[in-house]
Amino acid sequence: PRRDDLKAEDTFCCMTWRPQYRSSKFRHVFGKPATKENCYDGVPITRSVHDNHLCAANPRFIAVITECAGGGAFLVLSISHTGKVDPHHPRVSGHRGNVLDVKWNPFNDFCIASCSEDATVKVWEIPKHGVLKNITVPWKELQGHSRRVGLIEWHPTANNVLFSTGYDYQVMVWNLDAPEQVIKNPVRSISVHPDMVLSMSFNMDGSRLATSCKDKKIRIFDPRTGALLQEANCKSHKASKVLYLGNLKMLLSTGNSRWNHRQIALWDQEDLSQPLLQEDLDGSSGVLFPFYDPDTHMLYVAGKGDGNIRYYEISSEKPYIHFLTEYRSHLPQKGMGIMPKRGLDVYSCEVFRFYRLVTIKSLIEPLSMIVPRRSESYQEDIYPMTAGCEPAMSAAEWMSGMDKGQSHFLTSLCRCRSAVTNGRDVMLCSPPKTENELRQVFYKQQEEIRRLREMLSQREVRIKQLELEIKNVKNSQSSH
Repeated sequence: PRRDDLKAEDTFCCMTWRPQYRSSKFRHVFGKPATKENCYDGVPITRSVHDNHLCAANPRFIAVITECAGGGAFLVLSISHTGKVDPHHPRVSGHRGNVLDVKWNPFNDFCIASCSEDATVKVWEIPKHGVLKNITVPWKELQGHSRRVGLIEWHPTANNVLFSTGYDYQVMVWNLDAPEQVIKNPVRSISVHPDMVLSMSFNMDGSRLATSCKDKKIRIFDPRTGALLQEANCKSHKASKVLYLGNLKMLLSTGNSRWNHRQIALWDQEDLSQPLLQEDLDGSSGVLFPFYDPDTHMLYVAGKGDGNIRYYEISSEKPYIHFLTEYRSHLPQKGMGIMPKRGLDVYSCEVFRFYRLVTIKSLIEPLSMIVPRRSESYQEDIYPMTAGCEPAMSAAEWMSGMDKGQSHFLTSLCRCRSAVTNGRDVMLCSPPKTENELRQVFYKQQEEIRRLREMLSQREVRIKQLELEIKNVKNSQSSH
């Protein structure tokens, strides 16, 4: 054979056998559990077997469903109230049956919804300084379900629009801007499911609602009209939880294969006839909770009763899912809440935070997912624009047919680094050169002001709680 033929063949072999490496800034993300003093200890976590998160967090408060005799209750703690929790800490306790789900309003850190076995949904206003005495009267009470209500979700872009579903198989849409305190009629009732709805998930602008049901099928609806747009009927995947994957135009579901292995499946949101991909994980029995971060395109999968959390990177092209690694712990989680992006610690390169409910220790354990970086300055490349805390429209605008995407802002608006000079903090940053840079600096300053106000508010809450605890101790001593 001629020399150039051999040369071409050699080149072809090299091209064929060269290993393919994926470049990713999230390849080395690791889980960092909080120290004991930064956990919430002595929390009487509910013994409910309901497959929900049982916990919800925002930058000010963490809420967790608790075990209690007679009626249902949940605990609301200030985020900074770590350490041992007073067993007599006041609770939100207006339900007549066990509380099954709690969700914070995405646009109001002082508003939380709960649903219960008493067939009601209640919406509560939490005082600025936290729960210093039992709260029993809700801001709104929603009475429409005929059986217990197991799941609630806030609309992601419209203000004061809440979805609920229960053991009557109905999905109900509520407008909380209605003037009455007790709302008896939902604005829409979706009656398509033949069994209990196990999960609900909205797309980015809230124009589509995906559900998984006890009949193991995934459905996509128009949430405003209740029209069924698509239904998956895949024999090889029995879905239990479903999740929209941000703006990737895909859905992810967790469930079981026909051989009862735990499994994740990826779907094209425009075609649910067959999954794009199915991947078996293991033979355990606990339900898998999926969590997706649209900013980093990272997917986290946590099993109920497991101690581990697997995480992946999702791309819009084949093979779609790239396994990164898993966080392992010997302490099993019963449920978990997640912190919105605006509540993360950007200076430690934290990209996600879980609040793991560890029932065997009566513990809520914060778990930070960290991107390892040597520099202590703000890392702009891992914090793109993220969903803001302002609604894109009112409930009335959404009801009238409007769809709007989420408002976005920079995760941290404080890239400038402080240096102490002559006893004062001086911001080391060059002046903005363009109008766009000036606008970003303005937003950063506004966010820094908000952050400082929040920090001050949390300190005030902690002071009030300590005063209350001192008072309780004094009262118990005087009674003896």
